[in-house]
Amino acid sequence: MGDSHRDTDRRIGRRALLIGGAAAAVGTAVLARDELAHLWWRLPGVEKSRVEGAVDFRGATWVAASSANWRLADRPDDYAIDRVVIHVTQGSFASAVKAFQDPGHGAAAHYIVHKDGRVTQMIRELDVAFHAGNREYNERSVGIEHEGFVDRPKDFTDAMYAASARLTAGICGRYGIPVDRKHIIGHVEVPGTDHTDPGRHWDWDRYTGLVRRAQRATA
Repeated sequence: MGDSHRDTDRRIGRRALLIGGAAAAVGTAVLARDELAHLWWRLPGVEKSRVEGAVDFRGATWVAASSANWRLADRPDDYAIDRVVIHVTQGSFASAVKAFQDPGHGAAAHYIVHKDGRVTQMIRELDVAFHAGNREYNERSVGIEHEGFVDRPKDFTDAMYAASARLTAGICGRYGIPVDRKHIIGHVEVPGTDHTDPGRHWDWDRYTGLVRRAQRATA
């Protein structure tokens, strides 16, 4: 976690067209229906319909992050989701929630997993969270924070591993993400990042095994 994740470029995504430009181009091109379907809610004053407090992971508790730390999207229609990024908070659960609710922090992940296995969702998966410190990876990934410190292996409890694995299995199932180390990565593996989490004490073999087991259990 930190304040270097900010997605400073808030331009509309790669598939979007500026409405004014689209109107000017009507005489020379036909605007596809599916493109319009993804664009209408980007007009000023228009928002895509959302259900307040809805979560994407059954059992998660909803606590909203500051809207300054993420941006509206319509994933996976406008950005394909093909990564899960594993983070460590470098602090307590409460301090991470407080940071993600702070509009000046500039960063937030979709989820936080507590040491006791509780899961809190702070940003919907269809939206782009500023968690990875890389715009492309923000757009293509779901970010999961884990309570604790990278140099304290005792923070990575059995309950945390199990709950996080179920969460990641669900994400991979929803978006067809392969359960492997190319697609489930640490923050340290994001290009351009200066972060080291989840660190050398995170047991990747154990974790990916638990994700696969959780996926089989829900198949």
